[in-house]
Amino acid sequence: MSFILMIIIMLVLMVLFLVGFAVMQIKAAGMNVKDFWSFIKANETLDKLYAFSKKYEKLSTNEQLIFLKEAEKVFDAFDKVPSAIWEEEYQKYMEVLSTYKDIKIVRWESN
Repeated sequence: MSFILMIIIMLVLMVLFLVGFAVMQIKAAGMNVKDFWSFIKANETLDKLYAFSKKYEKLSTNEQLIFLKEAEKVFDAFDKVPSAIWEEEYQKYMEVLSTYKDIKIVRWESN
């Protein structure tokens, strides 16, 4: 019984060590943990927005507004982390940014 307890304690300590190490790496990169977590969530949203950006001309006005708001959240989260971290997502980011600009221009012209 004490052997199992000792193994559990060692595993818990190892998990705590790994979490602490991850936090230290995030801090060493010059970011806050909260900003990094926002970036992870924004990465998921970016994938969805990328799919929408392929068919933005078919979006209704309400869908365009939602797209614009969500894109702004993604841009804010990506601005808070170094660009070296999201190099792999650069193409998706630029596609969403292009669609964002197009929608803004169309909405500005219609007003």
